[in-house]
Amino acid sequence: MKYLLLLFLTLSLGADNNYSLRIAHGKVTDSDFGQALCLDIQSFEHDLRVTSLDVGYLLKKDAFDLPLDFYLKGGLAYFDEASTQSDVYEGTIYIKVYYNIDFWQNRVRLGFGDGISYTSSLLYFEKVEAIEKNDYNSKFLNYIDFSVDFDIGKLFRYEALRETYLGFAIKHRSGIFGLINSVKHGGSNYYVLSLEKNF
Repeated sequence: MKYLLLLFLTLSLGADNNYSLRIAHGKVTDSDFGQALCLDIQSFEHDLRVTSLDVGYLLKKDAFDLPLDFYLKGGLAYFDEASTQSDVYEGTIYIKVYYNIDFWQNRVRLGFGDGISYTSSLLYFEKVEAIEKNDYNSKFLNYIDFSVDFDIGKLFRYEALRETYLGFAIKHRSGIFGLINSVKHGGSNYYVLSLEKNF
């Protein structure tokens, strides 16, 4: 972890801010996506955790003359499932848009990403849910990333941490009601704390 923090500080020397790097860590929730968005976070019987690293490239800043920034992102995630099965790895590719809210010399971002997710094997939570709901499951599913974060450099008036965002995110996998591999009700939601740096 100390090496990742050192990397973030090193990235602070960059000037273009065309790239982003995010680290995140969190755990699975038994809530569906709508409940998770409303912060109705329900615990699952097993302590299943995820750690992820995402990189991004800025496609368009202030799109449509609005405070909207579009990024192309890719990520790798490690799912710690040791209490139930072998660990699982995930790759994601997605487009993410941030809506920037500036107030009192601070910035808050609302982020929404959509793309694809592929896991090395089936996630335990998704297996259980498929059995409970008599549904299918799949390694390949739709991916949604919803986040809220704030610029800690602006908040604390510390220039070296400008464009460094601390936040909360939801990692969501689903079959879009059966459109992908006949997965109608299955999928998973992980809520994570994240630290992201633009450089």
